Amino acid sequence: MDLTPPSIDSRRQARALYWLAWRVTDIAEHLHLNRATVESWKQRDRWDDAPCIQRMEAATEARYCALIAKPVKTGSDYKEIDLIGRQIERLARVRRYEEPGGHEGDLNPNVGNRNSGPKAKPVRNHFTDEQAAALRDAFEAGLFQYQRGWYAAGERERTRVILKSRQIGATWYFAREALLDAVETGRNQIFLSASKAQAHAFKAYIQTFAAEIGVKLSGDPIVLSNRAELHFLGTNAKTAQGYHGNFYFDEFFWVHGFDVLNKVASGMAMHKKWRKTYFSTPSSMTHEAYKFWSGERFNKRRKREEKETFRLAHADLQAGLQGPDRIWRQIVTIEDAEAGGCDLFDVGELRLEYNPDEFANLLQCQFTDDTLSMFPLSVMQGCLVDSWVEWKDLRPHAPRPFGDGEVWVGYDPQESAEGDNAALVVVAPPRVPGGKFRILEKRSFRGLDFTDQAKAIREVTTRYRVTHIGIDKSGVGAAVFQLVRGWFPTVVGYDYSVQLKTRMVIQAKAIISRRRLEYDAGWNDVTQSFMAIRRVLTASGEQVTYKASRGNGVGHADLAWAVMHALAAEPIEGVDAPKTKAFLEMS
Repeated sequence: MDLTPPSIDSRRQARALYWLAWRVTDIAEHLHLNRATVESWKQRDRWDDAPCIQRMEAATEARYCALIAKPVKTGSDYKEIDLIGRQIERLARVRRYEEPGGHEGDLNPNVGNRNSGPKAKPVRNHFTDEQAAALRDAFEAGLFQYQRGWYAAGERERTRVILKSRQIGATWYFAREALLDAVETGRNQIFLSASKAQAHAFKAYIQTFAAEIGVKLSGDPIVLSNRAELHFLGTNAKTAQGYHGNFYFDEFFWVHGFDVLNKVASGMAMHKKWRKTYFSTPSSMTHEAYKFWSGERFNKRRKREEKETFRLAHADLQAGLQGPDRIWRQIVTIEDAEAGGCDLFDVGELRLEYNPDEFANLLQCQFTDDTLSMFPLSVMQGCLVDSWVEWKDLRPHAPRPFGDGEVWVGYDPQESAEGDNAALVVVAPPRVPGGKFRILEKRSFRGLDFTDQAKAIREVTTRYRVTHIGIDKSGVGAAVFQLVRGWFPTVVGYDYSVQLKTRMVIQAKAIISRRRLEYDAGWNDVTQSFMAIRRVLTASGEQVTYKASRGNGVGHADLAWAVMHALAAEPIEGVDAPKTKAFLEMS
């Protein structure tokens, strides 16, 4: 037997033969090797533990090298060389697949190339048939009985006008109704409000509704895949004659210039296939929209014998009624909502919290008489602007909404945990003498103790450059004032008296009368707050003062007082001095 040292090639040949199922003895004899040598290679290199792919690679390599080494090759040799080459490529892909990070594309190139070409964009704002069905199911499942009545009226009436209580879910409902109609019919939907910010409340409700069934809506306007368009407009809709579709007019009793705006809005739905929906809480009977509601506009310029009688009593309109002008009118009070399944309120408790006048106006849909108000609706409407459109220097959702611009803060504290609301306003003062004040932000609080009220004020100072803070320091306000003074030494505390209230009201009256105060047209609560302030006699009957209904839990004028605490930072001897002093002398 040849006992010369074996070569590395002999070791590889021995391993290849062993993987071909040869016995160790036969391998040693065939390669003229010592059996012990072959056995040691087997143990040391762990031939039995080698994975299948390693054995295949070794056999393939040996055969490939043998064929390549042949000096003269046949046609079948070349075919086998090509076959083995492709097999080596497959084995390499298997190796990549087994390594960390390997994936199916390593085994099959076609899988890896599936996404290599241009990707088809997903269809934007699309509802599948299944999602459309789920949308309707979700819509119908969440309705109170009076909302079902609104839907039934919308199926048969072209024009709906609804006078409603606060907080009964009207905007929420009509946003969902409009989206469902757009998905099922492809009709356009137009949402018209006093301001762009208020109109976008519709958009938020619509996006939330779509998200409930897994659809993300985007864009302004939102354009569905079926080409239905959803437009969200403020008072700039005066230039929107090109729009057409179903339209929803939110809080129409509070917009400025209703007659002009309504003429444009009604033109959007002139075709008989479109429907018109108006809904609002009541304001004052002096508002332009009252003639539209009462039928006075319909009867105007008609002969006496052609004039129609309109039934406007709650008893007549509780279930909805089509009038002589073919407009379907309805009144939905908070008690009607409760009877219709709305279990969100404790009406008995609300009667205790609100005084009778406020309960009648806010919750029972009765119009106010603002003839005795220091700030009637006709005056306050001069303050209304579409802030998102007209105030280019304000970014409401930014960390610093007004940048480094100067602001004044007015605060009217909550007297007790059971008392009225606390109100905070952020006001941008005029940049030039005689310029305009702008209410940039408003907030209301309830249930906060004096430390939390002070924290709320401090939070505002982290987002604005505040140069004045005015606080009513009567009652609980004294504790709030002391805490604020600890970190804002120049805070001004107002200790209310007849003279001070008179000064504040008359100063605010002068500023508002000259249209030097602006705020977003959708902020009806600010308007209502000022409208609530009236001129009355003191208990002794010897002096005139100003007060508003501040019944338990209402805070109906808190925002107005907070605004006046900010406006008071302007010296009374300013541009309104002659008019203001004249008012003061009269009072």
